[in-house]
Amino acid sequence: MDKRKVRMHALSLTAPMAYPADGPLGLQLAQVWNDAAAEMARAYPDRFVVLATLPMQEPGAAVSELDRAVTQLGCRGIYLGTNVRGKELTDPSFLPVFERIHGLGLPIFLHPLNVIGAQRLANYHLHNLLGNPFDTAVAAANLIFGGLLDRFPRLQVCLPHAGGALPYLIGRLNHGWKVRQECRALKKPPSSYLRRFTYDTISHAPESLRYLIKLVGADRVMIGSDYCFDMGYERPVEVITRLRGLTRADRAKILGANAARLLRLE
Repeated sequence: MDKRKVRMHALSLTAPMAYPADGPLGLQLAQVWNDAAAEMARAYPDRFVVLATLPMQEPGAAVSELDRAVTQLGCRGIYLGTNVRGKELTDPSFLPVFERIHGLGLPIFLHPLNVIGAQRLANYHLHNLLGNPFDTAVAAANLIFGGLLDRFPRLQVCLPHAGGALPYLIGRLNHGWKVRQECRALKKPPSSYLRRFTYDTISHAPESLRYLIKLVGADRVMIGSDYCFDMGYERPVEVITRLRGLTRADRAKILGANAARLLRLE
């Protein structure tokens, strides 16, 4: 972290999280990881915060672990998959979990798993290169069209990989909202929800990142690293410091101030 000039990391459990486990095992796995991550944050409080993982396949257990992770372990946010065993996050069974997250004022960080079209993405690492950003867009579109963001107006959701495909297809979603009856339950155009999300910086293209910042505002974008995977950034801070067209104030927001506000850091 020092070598890469990263002062603080938000710790999260990578895919498949605790979702594959049935019965009590899912809760046990979530507890083991949350306990270990919280221990790391207690040992290095100036370097780490924790995004708790939940056994979403058992919503009742997820609510219980959510309360424990926040009140006893001090977790600052929640880490969820873009789907849970193929169920969209708007499935009614998950409503008690989102209601509690909303009540606690916690941010959610999404990460793709069980990506759509997996059979056709089996070659060339396409399940990651294309599947991940596609699945992020599918999850975000469901949160918008499914009414979850309207139901919980203070819910904060961070989209990985610079929002995936969502920012670049938002015009298509807007057009579909105008002309397709299936989309008309939404009272406002999908683009009006873009600032309900926050976004990390993992785009791997400065042109795309500049477009995202222009689209949603510098106050909705936060530095990401994707550590420790090969699809992450070697020098995440330099991605922002070298990006043309940013003001000093915007750079400061993206490098730390936005995340500090979202995670309620001093």
